[in-house]
Amino acid sequence: MWNEFKQFAMKGNVIDLAVGVIIGGAFGKIVASLVGDIIMPLFGLLMGVKTFSKLAYGSIKYGLFIQTVVDFFIIAFSIFLFIKFLNRFKKKEEPAEVVVKADPSVELLAEIRDLLKEDRDFFRKNETS
Repeated sequence: MWNEFKQFAMKGNVIDLAVGVIIGGAFGKIVASLVGDIIMPLFGLLMGVKTFSKLAYGSIKYGLFIQTVVDFFIIAFSIFLFIKFLNRFKKKEEPAEVVVKADPSVELLAEIRDLLKEDRDFFRKNETS
């Protein structure tokens, strides 16, 4: 069981996923700071409120929900821009030319079919003349 676990943990996909989660967490903190410290204060100046989180109707804090939705859209858009920026530096792979090699028996059958078709056409021409 230990060897099975080691094989699973050392697969490239698992390590790539772990690195992605770690970098994603760090990037998430950067984007959260961008949203909370830069964008929301500017947004608050335009809207007249510092944050939506203080909006409430009795015990229903609908402002927290609005703040979470706004944060989500800003974070999602930031990640979109970041990925778009990274994709510019990615090498464009040229599509490899696909060569389909037919099975020899299929090629032989195709040749037989073509010969039979030629014979049939030959006989039809001779019958009419």
